Amino acid sequence: MIEIINVSKSFDGHKELDNLNLNIKTGESTVIIGRSGCGKSVLLKHIIGLLKPDSGHVLIDGKDITRMDEKELSAVRLKFGMLFQGAALFDSLNILENVGFALIEHTNTPRADIIKRVKESLTLVGLKDIEYKKPAELSGGMRKRVGLARAILVRPEIMLYDEPTTGVDPIMGDSINDLIIKLHTKLNVTSIAVTHDMISAYKIADRVAMLYNGKIVADGTPDEIKNTKDPIVRQFITGAGTGPITEGIDFEHLV
Repeated sequence: MIEIINVSKSFDGHKELDNLNLNIKTGESTVIIGRSGCGKSVLLKHIIGLLKPDSGHVLIDGKDITRMDEKELSAVRLKFGMLFQGAALFDSLNILENVGFALIEHTNTPRADIIKRVKESLTLVGLKDIEYKKPAELSGGMRKRVGLARAILVRPEIMLYDEPTTGVDPIMGDSINDLIIKLHTKLNVTSIAVTHDMISAYKIADRVAMLYNGKIVADGTPDEIKNTKDPIVRQFITGAGTGPITEGIDFEHLV
């Protein structure tokens, strides 16, 4: 479904993505791991067309979105649902307006139908009777679920998750992992998540790919990643303080 071919992207002279290659199969759940700030979210933004690469190609169902204009991109983005890192809800809107935003702003769908769709989406993520609350009235975990409900409202073919368990406690994080698995199966979507949470990665992934120094340096099943002999991948997945990733960093002078 998704082919990322020799994609490079730099910001202020720093190369964030460096001739990166990755294929994501239809119906698969792929998790991209890597350190904070390594470019995982930048890669997601290329997949959905929010950023264009300096060079390289991103193909969705065989069509190169890097060569599309905004009108063509808008049509492709209808295939996507995205859970942003902080849920990215509009504080001034209630939950009904947040979840139904795409239909309210971009279609002529009758309000009664929008309310029905919103309630269906909230039910899928385990929420009900909160349509007229504001985001500030909800817990962090509930806001994440509302963000998920908004993402699945248009019944996407591809779901993107940007650090889905960040900012919630471990129990709520596991609940969100279960929800991602449930939605992946129930909606029959292709799922792509970026995270540095290895518990989440191992639980939700069919495949795990590690991003390091702008490239995918490992790509395999969760078991293959767990048992890798690659010292860079091993340091990251075990959370070791010493190894090739941190070689040359003087931690004593950072404290």
